[in-house]
Amino acid sequence: MLLSLLCAALTASCASNPPITENATGVRDGRFHTFWHDTGAGEMRLGRDGSYSVTWRLGENGNLVAGTGWARGSTDRMVRYAARTFDPGTNGYLTLYGWSRDPLVEYYVVERWGDFVPPGDSAAFLGTVDSDGGTYRIYRTRRVNQPSIVGTATFDQYWSVRTSMRPLGRENVITFSNHVAAWERVGLTLGTLDYQVMATEGFGSEGRSDVRVWE
Repeated sequence: MLLSLLCAALTASCASNPPITENATGVRDGRFHTFWHDTGAGEMRLGRDGSYSVTWRLGENGNLVAGTGWARGSTDRMVRYAARTFDPGTNGYLTLYGWSRDPLVEYYVVERWGDFVPPGDSAAFLGTVDSDGGTYRIYRTRRVNQPSIVGTATFDQYWSVRTSMRPLGRENVITFSNHVAAWERVGLTLGTLDYQVMATEGFGSEGRSDVRVWE
């Protein structure tokens, strides 16, 4: 019964707000959100309880990132979420996602994925961390002259990728401090945190997701 109520609430709350189709970050109904895509088509709908739904059709090379969370990240945050739906197609992630400044870093704690397992075989594997009932593999990658929160820039990406995907339709927890500490042990240091969201990301795929995020 609780699962049925959760699923119904996610769908109803997201349907009540107009869609977001243009790139934007902001606050609606007291909740921070971000929506970005480069090519292809995408749409995000926000609920009043931290929920969102997103659909995308990106073509061969398009990229989309959308999610809700916090305008300022915290290394001590325990993020709670429930994903009613996550259908990423060939390439997409359900991930805790954010940025830091000084140094400029894009980071991921990946909970689910599609046919492609991020971040790919060419990434530098640095170790593992056990957290929240599972094991995550740690990687570092570098992006050269790519879009970022400060414009086109070169920056590192830090990754924790769970070895087994989290279940749909139930509450899950991410203890972010465990990942921050593990990253620091292998020389990956964050700066001042910018926004932090539970995001859906898609690459060159078609998909949809319905997610609720809270603390």
